[in-house]
Amino acid sequence: MDSELLSMVPRPVCAVLLLFPVTEKYETFRTEEEERIKAQGQEVRSSVYFMKQTINNACGTIGLIHAIANNRDKMNFESNSTLKKFLEDSSSMSPEERAKYLETYDAIRVTHESSAHEGQTEAPSIDEKVDLHFIALVNVGGHLYELDGRKPFPINHGQTSDDTFLEDAVEVCKKFMERDPEELRFNAIALSAA
Repeated sequence: MDSELLSMVPRPVCAVLLLFPVTEKYETFRTEEEERIKAQGQEVRSSVYFMKQTINNACGTIGLIHAIANNRDKMNFESNSTLKKFLEDSSSMSPEERAKYLETYDAIRVTHESSAHEGQTEAPSIDEKVDLHFIALVNVGGHLYELDGRKPFPINHGQTSDDTFLEDAVEVCKKFMERDPEELRFNAIALSAA
């Protein structure tokens, strides 16, 4: 993730999806981070679209929803877009209500299931234990947020800008990698404006 490689990524970057291993070290950190934020507090803008993950093995879908929902101003949806309708319908809901709504929203569920089975590797069943997890990193109002439906709230990683977002998001990704230096199972995907 050096600057030369990052310079090849089309700009502006709207979001970064990070796939990482869920290890004991990560779970310990996650618990400590949650306790620290609950004790100290953090600023989270009300415009951040965040939802809980209640569907097993749907973290990639949740990550994409987080990435797109927090960049709607940069998206051109088709008029009959299922995702556009879901986002409009759920915009005033709580993170928990959004999760429940997704559970019953057949159009996205069916798309998720069919996409999962189209890949080159066999998709895990909905109940299978998976030790890899997707999160989204987004820029909302000049702050870099980590959106993980397994967590109770978004994580504010500080200030960013459209010009520095990719580099700032990479720094967050590096922290995940530094916590588990013996792990190799990391992947980052940048979503860029067309």
